Amino acid sequence: MQANLSDEKSTLKACESLKNEKIDILVNCAGFGRFEPHEELSPKTIIDMTFLNLTAPMLLTNALLRSLKKNDGYLININSIEAIKTSKFAGVYSATKAGLKAFSDSLFDETRKTGLSVTNINPDMTQTSFYDELHFDTSDKEEERLLASDIADAVEHIISMRKGAVVSDYTIRSLNFGISKKKR
Repeated sequence: MQANLSDEKSTLKACESLKNEKIDILVNCAGFGRFEPHEELSPKTIIDMTFLNLTAPMLLTNALLRSLKKNDGYLININSIEAIKTSKFAGVYSATKAGLKAFSDSLFDETRKTGLSVTNINPDMTQTSFYDELHFDTSDKEEERLLASDIADAVEHIISMRKGAVVSDYTIRSLNFGISKKKR
């Protein structure tokens, strides 16, 4: 199934299609960010970022939660370091990620008597296409960036743990901090 999770109708259609599926794992990982002074963001950018980063994961979780609970499944939200700290020019992005973390934390408590494992992964700057349209990128130095494989390793660790133990919050940071500014 393909769905454009940045589009409300497409997301709702996907949710409706998934409601009766047997699902064991939901990994919410779609998202985007714009990092500029808040007054420079267009209303559309604010709405779009909030929908993709926060609303779409909530809708998908809503559609699949019964199946995930019934199957002792895993709900993993690939969040951001911005969920637990803030940065200049990241107000909306940080708010959406903090909201997703609060949603995950609440669901952890809500579903604790079921077999569902709920985990928030909060990665620092990870070398992906996330930065393609931004004015900065991850560092070129290995110790100053994360790789997508680091996040995949975290997911693998979470789903390979003994079912009675849950890592509810998983923060991954590079050893050193680095950023690369793009030439305009």
